[in-house]
Formats: sequence, C-alpha cells, structure tokens
Amino acid sequence: MMTAEEKKYKKWIVTLSIIIPLAVAVLFGVNLRKLGYDVEPLTFLPPIYATINGITAVLLVVAISAIKRGNVKLHENLIKVCMGCSVAFLLMYVAYHMTSESTSYGGEGVIRYIYFFILISHILLSIIIIPFVLFTFVRGIAGAYERHKKLARITYPMWLYVAVTGVIVYLMISPYYS
Repeated sequence: MMTAEEKKYKKWIVTLSIIIPLAVAVLFGVNLRKLGYDVEPLTFLPPIYATINGITAVLLVVAISAIKRGNVKLHENLIKVCMGCSVAFLLMYVAYHMTSESTSYGGEGVIRYIYFFILISHILLSIIIIPFVLFTFVRGIAGAYERHKKLARITYPMWLYVAVTGVIVYLMISPYYS
C-alpha cells in the first residue's frame, strides 16, 4: 500500500520520468553553433562528467555499505549526493552536446560491437532508472523501509551499471575526441 508521501510524489515522478528523457533527446539534437550562436564548444566537459559518473558509482557502493552497517543518515546523505551527481552529469552532458560536434566511435571489429552494446544498454537503462531512483528515494524518506528495500534491490544494480558504463563509454570513445 502506497504511503501518503508516495502518493503525493507519484505524479511528479511519472512526469519527470517522461519529461527528462524527452528533453534530453530534444536538446541532444540542438547544436547552438549550427543555429548561429557564437558559443565556445564545451569540449572540456566529457572527462568531468565521466569522473562524476565514477564518483556516483563509488558513492553508491559506500551508501550500500553504510546502510548494511545501520548508518541510515549517512546512507540517505550519500544517496542525495548521488542524485545531485546524476543531475550535474545530465546538465553537463546536454551542455556539451549543445555546443560541440558529436564524436563518432572509431573502433573496429569486435570492440565496436562491444562499445555499442555497452552504449545502448547504458542509454536505455539511464532512461529506465529515473522512476526507479525517484520511487526508491521517496519510499526511503517516507519511512516505507520494507518497500524501499525491495525496490532498492532492483534500483541499485541498475544505477550502478549506468554509472560504471558511463565511465567505460567515455574511456572507449575518448581517443576519438578531436
């Protein structure tokens, strides 16, 4: 049974889970330079947002360790930082793509298939994970701990996969940045 807190946030979570991927998709196709705006390409961002993905992955592991040791407050604070890191990543990712030319992956053979498998699974799960993270978070702050724990068992590995594969994708494509 949903708590009052969960009911209160459900519409927001559903709305954000739809709007965020759509906004990213639309903005991904907008290049300010091609539209005639005199903006510098933000080519310095990819290693920064890849690092943020790496930090998110580490903090997720530490957050799980904290809750297993019974440190609820540390767990909650680390998850909030992870959510902030995810938002920062998203803003930088969109800003980069709105100001810079897309980079094509130059690998050949089997490694190319591996890269695209990782990239596609990363993108799909990064969309799917949004409502999972938000519902899991709301269940935690609402005190619905059993329901939180049950959903977190699904959310955590997906979120960790997205964070880790974000770093892997960057490492694989970074030799091809111009």
